[in-house]
Amino acid sequence: MEVKISDNIILIGTAHISQESVDEVRKAIETYTPDIVAVELCQRRHQSITKKDQWENTPITALIRSNNAFFMLAQTFLSAIQRRLGEEYGVQPGSEMIAAMQEAEKRNIPVALVDRDITVTLKRAWRAMGVREKFRVVWEFLKAMLGYEEEDLEDLDLKELMKQDVISQMMEEFSAIAPKAATVLIHERDSYIAQKILNESKKGKVVAVVGAGHLKGIQQHLEQPNLNVDITTLDTVPKKRVSLIKVVEVAIPVIFFAVIGWIIYTNGLSGWEKIKDVFLIWFLVHGILSAAGAAIARGHPLSVLTAFVAAPFTSLEPFFAPGWFAGLVEARLRKPVIKDFQQLSKLESMRDFLRNKIIRLLMVVALANLGSIIGTIVALPWIFSLGIG
Repeated sequence: MEVKISDNIILIGTAHISQESVDEVRKAIETYTPDIVAVELCQRRHQSITKKDQWENTPITALIRSNNAFFMLAQTFLSAIQRRLGEEYGVQPGSEMIAAMQEAEKRNIPVALVDRDITVTLKRAWRAMGVREKFRVVWEFLKAMLGYEEEDLEDLDLKELMKQDVISQMMEEFSAIAPKAATVLIHERDSYIAQKILNESKKGKVVAVVGAGHLKGIQQHLEQPNLNVDITTLDTVPKKRVSLIKVVEVAIPVIFFAVIGWIIYTNGLSGWEKIKDVFLIWFLVHGILSAAGAAIARGHPLSVLTAFVAAPFTSLEPFFAPGWFAGLVEARLRKPVIKDFQQLSKLESMRDFLRNKIIRLLMVVALANLGSIIGTIVALPWIFSLGIG
């Protein structure tokens, strides 16, 4: 769908999986001979499309170290939906964006990436949601990632679905359970993209290729007189709010060391035997249960050992968890890549499920953390009774 905003701005609304959109994009660039081709991509998504093999074989540890976990989750979610639609229509996801960039390169036209960094978008959406909304969205994500809604997708009118880009369609379905996230993922992006396109149009004629789901919103913004969206604010992730979980995490070491202090206060030097017992109980209970969790997940022996060593210490501070350390060791020794993540929606049996490196890694992290949590539940009242006994 083509919309001419002015002599300097032409919008092309596309379905992200459509041969018609690919043809329309090529024709528009040929017809209008723009000075700039703008595409609804950020730098991260641009690289995942243009360097697909490199992206798919990127170690998960590299994304964790570079703080790209949000991007990894988003890309996986979108890929799960797009892959099913792409198989139906025989067009690879993102083909129209690739076509736009290929045409621009062929004609020596600069390409402008006008979407907001997807990591910033998802972090802003996550911060905007309440606890209940977050649980609902995570559940929907897991179902889509593992393919549990395949029958529902078969019932959809795919031609109608393809009139919108995948993120917009996703958030329309989620709007009833996550309205705050919808505001960030759709409306904020509309204003952000519109301002970026307007900025590019000051350099020359722009043909902007955007998802059809954003076309109307972007058009409305661009048709406003004196559009002036604060890009800097929209590129900022709001600070975290203090949660009940964080309060509990801080309270645990306070209680632990308060028990130690009480033993010293009431028993003096004779209390050292009790203090040694407190530390021994804390270390063994946390270490054994966290290691057991990693072992149940079929983690590498060194991952299990890491969970045993890390759990007693991480349980006494609110910033780290034993599963993170065990997971990093597991990822280092049995390196999963993005391709393993993308295979999740194709798993057909429990054996496939358990052999997937991502599933094993996530289970090591989750069960090691769960073991440590159970360790706190067991050890805290035990050492408390020991301290006042």
